[in-house]
Amino acid sequence: MNLVGNWNYPTPIRFGAGRISELADACRTLGMRRPLLVTDKGLATLPITQAAASLLVNAGLAENSDAAVFSDVDPNPNGANLDDGLARYREGQHDGVVAFGGGSGLDLGKAIAFMARQVRPVWDFEDIDDWWTRADTDGIDPIVAVPTTAGTGSEVGRASVLTNSDTYEKKIIFHPKMLPGVVIADPELTVGMPAAITAGTGMDAFAHCLEAYCSPHYHPMSQGIALEGLRLVNEYLPRAYAEGGDIEARTQMLSAAAMGATAFQKGLGAIHALSHPIGAVHHTHHGTTNAVVMRPVLDFNRSAIEERLAAAARYLGIGSDFDAFVARVVELNTLLAIPANLTALGVTDPDIDALVASALTDPSVGGNPVPMTEHNTRELLERCL
Repeated sequence: MNLVGNWNYPTPIRFGAGRISELADACRTLGMRRPLLVTDKGLATLPITQAAASLLVNAGLAENSDAAVFSDVDPNPNGANLDDGLARYREGQHDGVVAFGGGSGLDLGKAIAFMARQVRPVWDFEDIDDWWTRADTDGIDPIVAVPTTAGTGSEVGRASVLTNSDTYEKKIIFHPKMLPGVVIADPELTVGMPAAITAGTGMDAFAHCLEAYCSPHYHPMSQGIALEGLRLVNEYLPRAYAEGGDIEARTQMLSAAAMGATAFQKGLGAIHALSHPIGAVHHTHHGTTNAVVMRPVLDFNRSAIEERLAAAARYLGIGSDFDAFVARVVELNTLLAIPANLTALGVTDPDIDALVASALTDPSVGGNPVPMTEHNTRELLERCL
């Protein structure tokens, strides 16, 4: 099978091995003459990042690699990272962003482009009601997104997740124009991912597909995408984890990641409502946190999703009922060396009251199949510990 294509859903995607070579052309397609490549600290010195910066330099879109790259991005990007990035962006008179990396680099890069010429603080654009209409759409610069992990799917998303460093809360910043104008999805960039990151990001994609599939909201297109995304992760994540150089597995996982983020237009749920505040306070890896709380959330939602997950189990070829689906989740977590609970993940001495309160105000709450209350959310969190 030739795993290469040009897709236009939900945005133009140049998909396939080696397509990072088209980076300069993608920037020019969006009118960029001086893009800023935004990535995280861990990726900044790696060969894939240096090669991408060199593509911009060789095309005359940057004077040198140092001028082309901003990498002061934490694993859970925050408002301070955004302020620093915007200062660098404006000082360098950049006119667009190449968001390069995993969720942190992609989210912060998108946020920098979004906030390039806004006059209100970023927290005024949280994903609440129609707050996104407050933004000056002419003040949003273009974005090329280049994922280097297969998990968040932020490359096809219309939002960024940022931690408010003052309140220790993760906030979802939303605007339709935050959707990148071009995506370059090159699976060769994901080959070097360590096994633990492959596992955590892969289960993040699984969580996106799972929660979208189980969401009670009506969106048949997302429903179908989510189900096929579950199948791809179930089949190919163990292969990518066991053999990092398996390019077919890496390619299918990159597809699944984009599918999960496209599908969750239908909604997310308790997995993300819990993992967002846990990650903000305890600095845990987002995808791994999702995997840890997944089994308790499935049990929590059983009454509302039992038949739906039985159908998914049959589609995935793993059984015929809800219990078979749950057993496969447990099997995947064991295979991928996911910690057994939040305590094993490093969440010690948590402030239960604060975490519950934050979970109940997270935008993901509205997509959970079982309504979340203070009482049942507390019980759920305690089971996760």
